[in-house]
Amino acid sequence: SITEVCNFRCSYCLPDGYRKQGENNFLAQEEIFRLVTAFSELGVWKIRLTGGEPSLRPDLTEIIRKISAIPGIDEIALTTNGYKMFERLEGWMSAGLTALNVSLDSLSARNFSKITGHNKLNEILKAIDHAQQLGLQNIKLNCVLLKGMNDQDIGKFLEFVRSKPITVRFIELMRTGDNHAYFEKHHLSAADIKAQLLKAGWLEMVKATGAGPAVNFCHSDYQGKIGLIAPYSKDFCKGCNRLRVTATGDLRLCLFGDFGIALRPFLQSDDQKEELKAVIQKQLAYKLSSHFLESGETGLINNLSNTGG
Repeated sequence: SITEVCNFRCSYCLPDGYRKQGENNFLAQEEIFRLVTAFSELGVWKIRLTGGEPSLRPDLTEIIRKISAIPGIDEIALTTNGYKMFERLEGWMSAGLTALNVSLDSLSARNFSKITGHNKLNEILKAIDHAQQLGLQNIKLNCVLLKGMNDQDIGKFLEFVRSKPITVRFIELMRTGDNHAYFEKHHLSAADIKAQLLKAGWLEMVKATGAGPAVNFCHSDYQGKIGLIAPYSKDFCKGCNRLRVTATGDLRLCLFGDFGIALRPFLQSDDQKEELKAVIQKQLAYKLSSHFLESGETGLINNLSNTGG
């Protein structure tokens, strides 16, 4: 995460909008560069930039460019709500961006506005088309499943990928520290969507090496794919290969973990690299085999903008 700031007011994350608390002392470019360099030397080959909304950082393009120059980093992905994407995407790609995840919680303008607090659906769809025209191969759309709000859009998303080589990923709503009532009202099990897909002839795909938590499905009649991210499913955490770093430099071994490790003290000079790598390696021994969401334990995460996706 390179910022906690977000300009959308998504009902499941920041329904009242981002509220600044104290100074925004987010990691500087030099700190990010040292952090990624250490991770790359420990074997990490993919970096995802997230937030908040990462495009709100004016130096995002330069951050991408610096990370792309680090040996061993083969993929740089960006998770964005699509804000300013049409105007800036070409610059991001020229700097080294290789993959794009766009939050798109509805294909209905009315529902989109209701969920996000913004009437920008057409702009974002235009930007997604632009990404395809620019030749970006790895494009995913993230849709948080919300009972009573966008569950009627699932058929629209299936039609959307019939002629587009894009992956739409349905993400099961996760309980966080401040959305308990919302979760109870709008949670929709991803298992129900999986049953619908299988009944309609979609086939579950074998996971590729280094793939994340999504289970992907393909269909011979569709150019695109459907992914399911189901944190409440059995064995969801099995084989987890994700580490998260907050915008202020705390290492989180799990999105819903109950502790963080401050890495920032080890990011102040180049000669701290070996010490930084040792701290990271030591903490990996404490990565648990599962979260405890099914027990209602959400760890340190109050809302998803704190740690990113």
